[in-house]
Amino acid sequence: MRVTALSGGIGGARFLRGLLTHLDTVPPAPGSQHRLDVIVNTADDMWLFGLRVCPDLDTVMYTLGGGIDEARGWGRRDESWHAKEELAAYGVEPTWFGLGDRDLATHIVRTQMLGAGYPLSAVTAALATRWPTRHSTQIRLLPMSDDRAETHVVIDDPASHSGRRAVHFQEYWVRLHAKVPARGIVVVGGDDAKPAPGVLEAIRDADVLLVPPSNPVVSVGTILGVAGIRDAVLSTRAPVVGVSPIVANRPVRGMADAVLAAIGVEATAGAVARHYGARTGGGVIDGWLVDSSDEASVVEVQSAGIACRAIPLMMTDVAATAGMAAQALTLAQDVRR
Repeated sequence: MRVTALSGGIGGARFLRGLLTHLDTVPPAPGSQHRLDVIVNTADDMWLFGLRVCPDLDTVMYTLGGGIDEARGWGRRDESWHAKEELAAYGVEPTWFGLGDRDLATHIVRTQMLGAGYPLSAVTAALATRWPTRHSTQIRLLPMSDDRAETHVVIDDPASHSGRRAVHFQEYWVRLHAKVPARGIVVVGGDDAKPAPGVLEAIRDADVLLVPPSNPVVSVGTILGVAGIRDAVLSTRAPVVGVSPIVANRPVRGMADAVLAAIGVEATAGAVARHYGARTGGGVIDGWLVDSSDEASVVEVQSAGIACRAIPLMMTDVAATAGMAAQALTLAQDVRR
């Protein structure tokens, strides 16, 4: 089986770990191997202290490779923060975004390779060799683009001439905690970004295309915004199944409701499904999993032309997540039939 996924950070990474656990129980065809291609959002990336930081790529890489801090969901396990403390002692800004000492090594290597002329896709492949998984599935991490496509959030600013200003997504998410209204989402460089090598082929050649429970605006939305990717999703022969990141009208993790409001979408499982839209009507999904608590939305989603099932969606442990992934693949098979 060849599976391709469009993923953000924590939610996507944890779902994919469950998917790999499930695939370990599914015998591949004789002489073959399951394959998972993960197309990861890079619009959250930023330059910090002279280093290139790729939060979603690193979260997926650390999670699948067994190095993630499970409690936080991001960063390295057994981390220390001496460099952060020293930077703060020197008065270096920003102080609201910290890099752990172990994590710094990843960013240093990435920045050196980028400076030597390697594209982000090649750098990511090199970094991933440090993080092999115990799973039998062949895994490839693909940044959505080697080009700059950087999410900024428009917020109110009475001191500016226009009354508004745009801040980097990380500042909105980490420093402001998404507590101020988001008035718009702007992807700087998005119009010029091209898919990274292998991205369109991974979508085209997939047996199943999955959309894990990632932020539909600033994770999956930015991936789909890269030129050619949405068209590839529309035309792939693979069934496309998504998993709702909204449970009981609340994001499972993070503050997706804040950025959904910026584009006029309610924070409900049904509304997010309709935002993605049915592929039969020019949207991007064929099937949608909602949590059991949102079973009432199944009819709403089905009326939009999207196959829908209600199952438990809380990723309480790897076994529960593997069960979710199995249900997503089953729904994909049923959609194909």
